[in-house]
Amino acid sequence: MSSSFAIRVRPRPLNQFWPSAAHRLRHLSAIPARILTPPRVVPGQILTWYHSMATSQLPKTMHAIGVNKTGDFDVIEKFELPVPVPEPAHVLVKVHYGGVNFIDTYYRKGLYPIKSFPQPLGTEAAGEVVALPTDAGVLGDEEYKLRGFKVGGKVAVTRFGAFAEYLSVPWTKVFPLPDGVSTRTASAAITQGGTALTFVTEAYNVQKGDVILVHTVAGGLGLIFAQLIKARGATVIGTTSSPEKAAVAKEHGADHVILYTQEDTVQRVLELTNGEGVHAIFDGVGKDTFEADFKMIRRKGTIVSVGNASGAVPPFPPLKLVEKNVRLLRPTFGNYIYTPEEGRRYITELFSLVANGKLKIRIYAEYPFTAEGVQQAQRDLTGGKTIGKLIVKVAPDAQQ
Repeated sequence: MSSSFAIRVRPRPLNQFWPSAAHRLRHLSAIPARILTPPRVVPGQILTWYHSMATSQLPKTMHAIGVNKTGDFDVIEKFELPVPVPEPAHVLVKVHYGGVNFIDTYYRKGLYPIKSFPQPLGTEAAGEVVALPTDAGVLGDEEYKLRGFKVGGKVAVTRFGAFAEYLSVPWTKVFPLPDGVSTRTASAAITQGGTALTFVTEAYNVQKGDVILVHTVAGGLGLIFAQLIKARGATVIGTTSSPEKAAVAKEHGADHVILYTQEDTVQRVLELTNGEGVHAIFDGVGKDTFEADFKMIRRKGTIVSVGNASGAVPPFPPLKLVEKNVRLLRPTFGNYIYTPEEGRRYITELFSLVANGKLKIRIYAEYPFTAEGVQQAQRDLTGGKTIGKLIVKVAPDAQQ
């Protein structure tokens, strides 16, 4: 019956089944007329059938890397979980690569809460579509249609728990990749690239002639900030720890790079801005640089707290903002792509910049899909020695 059903819902040239005319006539005469008569088929039913066929061929279990409790690097382990059964509004994705971010360390340490254990780590990934949504409301949504999803298509996703072989992701957080952007590059670009693009547009809308300070400018996020800010005609001042990192930052658009291990950052910024300070600061360091930010920002400037690499910023009185009428934000990328339209617009722009070479994604290191590999990735990231993005290769057969 399965062959007959396939003929009903997905006609193919008969010579694919029976190569000769004699064979075709013989077999056609044996097929009941009710099967040869085109049935009335509801599209959602066809998709549901294909969905069940596709998912039935998947393995029952998969490997993931994460934590069973919070703590130091050694709490990271590899475990086995059931392959997720996608919800009707979800896309099922086979993961090729996952990106490593500081937020992974926040979850691992318990700075950000985890609802239940075991919990895979990782918040971004890229791979291929295994199954599509079946919900009729989703299938009729105009934003869904604009994404052009297809089984086998390459996509990038934002989803907590990304270090797993399969992910079930709400369709709104799945983004198709254009030609010229591999899943390897996409896994390194979506979170940091999306963060930088939304922040320089909405947290502080960088304009031509602005002077902007980017802390840790040679990291994966910092290098993207530098390129986007420079492309808007602003001057980029960055901080980093070594001459090697400074050279890479300048290759990616930084006009001035301050070695905070050797120079007085506040003094140098004020020298470069004739004592006025910068229009905006993008600070991913947190606790260690927060107080100095207020000395380097100009009147009516904007401080954007991007992350907590050195620890969370301690509580402070709002009156601290009064001296220079400073604006202080702690936004998140997720809230800038909250609606399907926002997500599509920003991520389409991001991958367009990557595809046409206007935005370079520098991958510093690739780690194996093992507990030791992810542990080492977090050690390297927090150790301050990396220059660019870190990724984990999840699928052994994933191509670069």
